Amino acid sequence: MTLKNPNRAILLILAAVQFTSIVDFMIVMPLSAQLMRTLAIGPRQYGWIVSSYTISAFLSGLFASSLMDRFGRKAAFLTLYCGFLLGTLFCGLAGSYVALLAARVFTGAFGGILGGIALAIVSDVFPPKQRGSATGALMSAFAFASVAGVPFGLYLGNRYDWHAPFLMLVALGSFVLPAAMIVLPPLRDHLNPSRPAAHPLARTWATLTHPNHLRAFALVVTLMVGGFAVIPYISPYVVFNVGVAEEDLPWIYVAGGAFTLVAAPAIGKLADRFGKLRMYWIVAPVSAVFMLAVTNLPKVPMVVAVLAVGLLMVGNAGRMVVAMAMVTESVEADRRGSFLSANSAVQHLATSLGALVGSYIVVRGPDGTLRHFDRVGYVAIAATLASLFLAARLRAAEPARKTTPEISLGAAAEAMGDASEPLQAAESF
Repeated sequence: MTLKNPNRAILLILAAVQFTSIVDFMIVMPLSAQLMRTLAIGPRQYGWIVSSYTISAFLSGLFASSLMDRFGRKAAFLTLYCGFLLGTLFCGLAGSYVALLAARVFTGAFGGILGGIALAIVSDVFPPKQRGSATGALMSAFAFASVAGVPFGLYLGNRYDWHAPFLMLVALGSFVLPAAMIVLPPLRDHLNPSRPAAHPLARTWATLTHPNHLRAFALVVTLMVGGFAVIPYISPYVVFNVGVAEEDLPWIYVAGGAFTLVAAPAIGKLADRFGKLRMYWIVAPVSAVFMLAVTNLPKVPMVVAVLAVGLLMVGNAGRMVVAMAMVTESVEADRRGSFLSANSAVQHLATSLGALVGSYIVVRGPDGTLRHFDRVGYVAIAATLASLFLAARLRAAEPARKTTPEISLGAAAEAMGDASEPLQAAESF
């Protein structure tokens, strides 16, 4: 593979980092049945394993929102990635429910902000008219995490135990980290030495109370609640209710990831061409239809379950690609790091809220099946439909610039094609 354009190399590194952080976050979901069995915990305690990461990410994101624009993007990104890898190592060494819970808190404090800084770097490198394509390519890391990372992690978890996937990610990250040190530029153009630095609390307050930022945060809340009320419980639902064998779970993630790997960059390019809001108004309702189907899925052949869940993954990834491209345009360049750190905080708080809502609605019946999952689906659909109104109210903070020779739309999408050779590499569903 030859990377002739430095922006392709940057996008590839960001996708690699996103891949490891996404697999780390996602792997606890398909491992849910094993975790509940081996740790002797119920759905509510399992819900806290998911939520502990996101609550920690929320708090650290708020703290980072006061500081991120004071440092070069590269220095901030690498520091966070080192902390994330250390937390993932702690997960791999945890020996009990409490130890795993503490390790997830530590990992979330660093890993939860990585996605926001990655989007800030994409926004610094790519002009607005190319961000849909670039964001789609970056978020395809989620697709590859589903195609390869999660199934392989599941294989290791089933072959050994649930510790093995976390140790695998640490080993992979030990190669990605030095590559990031070499490839990423300092990206310090947002720093303005002539402007007096605002007090950290004042900067955080300004970020959190700006009217356009509030609209972006509200959109993100509906997105994440609409996704993560459902997502953590798909794996146990298809095992206990639909009848898919636990050893066949990887096929659901392989198929869904393969669909998303193709669809996410394509949706990003369509959003750049026809308008992001118009595309969002198409993709979000489609994802709501798939939510309804999956949360009411009866016992069906495995191929039907794979198709239904795969299409839901495409719908969720598609709406995230378009929405996050709009969100990055809602803030000025010199506030982007602070805003996207705060946005990561809001995103993870909403993710935690969605997971907890699901945990208090879903109950396990005497026969082992999960009950009331359909009610969770109705909550998710309501949040998704509310996001349509909020997306229409979001305003771009900077005018679209002409395409620069740095990288074309085709090159942004092609970057994902290049990435697919060694990595095939995205927040979440």
